[in-house]
Amino acid sequence: MAVLSGDKGLVTVFGGSGFIGRHVVRALLKRGWRVRAAVRRPDLAGHLQPLGMVGWVQPVQANLRYRWSVDRAVEGADAVVNLVAILAESGRQRFDTIHSFGARAVAEATRNAGIGRLVHVSAIGADPESASDYARTKAAGEKAVFETIPAATVFRPSIVFGPEDKFFNRFAGMAPFTPALPLIGGGHTRFQPAFVGDVARAIADAVEGKAKGGTVYELGGPEVKTFRECMELMLKEIDRSRLLVPLPFPVAGAMASVLQHLPGKLLTPDQLRQLKYDNVVSEAARREKRTFAGLGIEPTSLASILPSYLVRFRPRGQFERSRTA
Repeated sequence: MAVLSGDKGLVTVFGGSGFIGRHVVRALLKRGWRVRAAVRRPDLAGHLQPLGMVGWVQPVQANLRYRWSVDRAVEGADAVVNLVAILAESGRQRFDTIHSFGARAVAEATRNAGIGRLVHVSAIGADPESASDYARTKAAGEKAVFETIPAATVFRPSIVFGPEDKFFNRFAGMAPFTPALPLIGGGHTRFQPAFVGDVARAIADAVEGKAKGGTVYELGGPEVKTFRECMELMLKEIDRSRLLVPLPFPVAGAMASVLQHLPGKLLTPDQLRQLKYDNVVSEAARREKRTFAGLGIEPTSLASILPSYLVRFRPRGQFERSRTA
């Protein structure tokens, strides 16, 4: 249970039950904030309750497609955080609806409620000219936020890793059942993985006014690694040896056209377009201190966190390392 230090007020966190959301909720509770977790399925947000004292976490139903639910979710709040995003489209969950329309709905509801602090989470690679619908709509969401609340703070993390991530966990979960893993585009795409705990701390700092308003921060960890290097590190941590097979973009494109229709959406054409570009902090952001360093946060390394949750994918779980030592 989080250690609470007084009641600083109420923060509405859209997407509070998700991967990054649960860590943001925990970080805010530890600092003495009460949290209203605005989610589509409050019945699936029960894991948030043990993070704080009774009554300090309040899951409420909200859907960014329905403006009235967004307005209701921010009533009486002192600050708002928007974490809602999708990696692939499904049903009525479309990139434009969630990333652009939804971001504007949250920003307008925040402004209309007289709330002065909004923290919006985007992604490195957000670009209005991008060929990727994900990246283009992320940029549109940022634009909508700043048009509505110029003093808002926007965070663009690289891929985020942590116990519930969908990157290292996904490939580690595949490894026991296949002799080889694919390296899309040859595995040359560069990432700068950011630890979810560090991202949550940055968001909590922004809620407390410790980040510059009207600013876009780019959040990346201390290491830049290629897709291949990430896979090699993951395999080392789970004590498994697998072939890493380069998959040229044209071949991957043919596979994505099929995989996008299967449950789990392992790969979509839009994700493939994103993988053609590096996902690292820009030189401009480093120069202008719009990074973890600019927030006074020393980012956490992959090596210090990955073993804590990838251990379950070893052939004999947590006992494997001592067996082979």
